Amino acid sequence: MRITRGAPRFKLPYPLAHSVRELAPRGDYFDKPRPEFTAAYRADLDHLGSQTVAELLRAIADASGDHRLVLLCFEDLADPAQWCHRRIFAAWWKDTTGDDVRELGPLSDQYEQGTLM
Repeated sequence: MRITRGAPRFKLPYPLAHSVRELAPRGDYFDKPRPEFTAAYRADLDHLGSQTVAELLRAIADASGDHRLVLLCFEDLADPAQWCHRRIFAAWWKDTTGDDVRELGPLSDQYEQGTLM
């Protein structure tokens, strides 16, 4: 499921079955420096609340018949100059619920060890 403001501008090798606009960053801080973006995005998540987020994700899991959800954005995290709000969400979720959000892909181990964020 995508948690972005818009769809990717390139063809994906898989279908995007769901979109959770509530977890997408707002446009008024989208182009801000990372510290400002992070603070604003986390404030949005705090306002939404972990219970509401859990309900949104549970509804998608129930509708799809699969509890394994993947939150998507479209930055290339193999490029050290790029970062994404997915990892900010993951840190917020961990801080709020105590539950980890694993990173999938070739950089997974580096994210799990905290050497990339």
